[in-house]
Amino acid sequence: MRGLKEAAAATAKRGLPPVDKWNPDFCGDIDMRIAADGTWYYMNSPIGRKPLVRLFSTLLRKDEDGKTYLITPVEKVGITVDDAHFVAVAMAVEGEGEDQVIHFITNVDDEVTVDDEHPLRFAREEGTDGLKPYVRVRGRLEALVARAIFYDLVERGCTQTIDGVSWFGVWSSGRFYPMAPAAEIGL
Repeated sequence: MRGLKEAAAATAKRGLPPVDKWNPDFCGDIDMRIAADGTWYYMNSPIGRKPLVRLFSTLLRKDEDGKTYLITPVEKVGITVDDAHFVAVAMAVEGEGEDQVIHFITNVDDEVTVDDEHPLRFAREEGTDGLKPYVRVRGRLEALVARAIFYDLVERGCTQTIDGVSWFGVWSSGRFYPMAPAAEIGL
């Protein structure tokens, strides 16, 4: 336990490990899964210790092959991700309209400001055709915006004409993020 606390403290002091620069050999897949609700599992048992989940989350990398890996300087193991790597569980907004800036906090305490490096995207949900919002956290890792937070995001929405089509979406950091054509949602 002391080693875990020391590793977590070291990560906090130095920031995130440079997993994008590490290229260890692939050691195979392990029975670790991130569920759609953000719960981490090892061998079908939930990992209940948030500091351990936070530590693992700093070692994640999604490669060009579309797979997600836990990376250390000496090994690379594949894990399963049901939907997104993280869940955005809180939102704060500064300003309003075109001047607003949206910030999220994830379930593993990452803080993300929606901007060109951390864009929002909206995907159609299978089976319901509803929208699912995602924000890029780092690299190719994304957070699903929790449903309750999505409703708060929609409250900040407005319409904007893009290429002659009226879209409903939100502004953040000087950029408009379209959710859906306004006509499609009755606006």
